[in-house]
Amino acid sequence: MTPQELRARADRFSHRIITLCRGLPPDPLTRSLASQLQNAGTSTAANDHAACRARSRAAFIAKLAIVVEEADESLFWLHRLENAGLVPESEVKGLLQEASELLAIFIASQRTATGKG
Repeated sequence: MTPQELRARADRFSHRIITLCRGLPPDPLTRSLASQLQNAGTSTAANDHAACRARSRAAFIAKLAIVVEEADESLFWLHRLENAGLVPESEVKGLLQEASELLAIFIASQRTATGKG
């Protein structure tokens, strides 16, 4: 996968997260959890963009670490919404899969970039 393809994939994930969050009920608990998910999901894509524009290897590695954290947090919030019964499994199954795959890809990239892979 090229960096451009990965960036596009992260962008699509971000868009899917926004779409899911917009469709959630407006009660305070759900809105709070959705806000956390939306922040993490969109930050995954935003920081991937920033990593691709890094001016040094150190800056790239630092941004990639943030991408990994945000992708992992996205996975966490998706699970919370599902486990709390706020979103049916059928609505988040694909997003959980994509979040897991993106997290694995970004972790592998991080290991390669740091020479620990």
